[in-house]
Amino acid sequence: MGHNRSLGATGESVAAAAYERGGWTIADRNWRTRDGEVDLVLVRGGTVAFCEVKTRSSDRFGGGAAAVTPLKQAHIRRVAVAWLSQSARHWPEVRFDVAVVSPGPHGWSVELIEAAF
Repeated sequence: MGHNRSLGATGESVAAAAYERGGWTIADRNWRTRDGEVDLVLVRGGTVAFCEVKTRSSDRFGGGAAAVTPLKQAHIRRVAVAWLSQSARHWPEVRFDVAVVSPGPHGWSVELIEAAF
């Protein structure tokens, strides 16, 4: 596994653990269609959240949230529609989050941006 792929997998695990600490259940990880992929699909109560995880080893090239461009958002929305159409459950609340994961002085830090777009 390459460095970037390994870094991304670590970031997804760190973000998933942060959501689980907040009472969320991981419904899917790396769920994909021909339109793209969503890193985490999370469920809590009647809410489903589709989360794009951005892991950065430094902010040299900008923050992770800035990398979720309008084009990337559109891809995630299309993937979310496909996931929702396959779900047997009605979801009264759907949201799109971004998790920014980066190394900190005491381990990994996670910034969860709820309803980011």
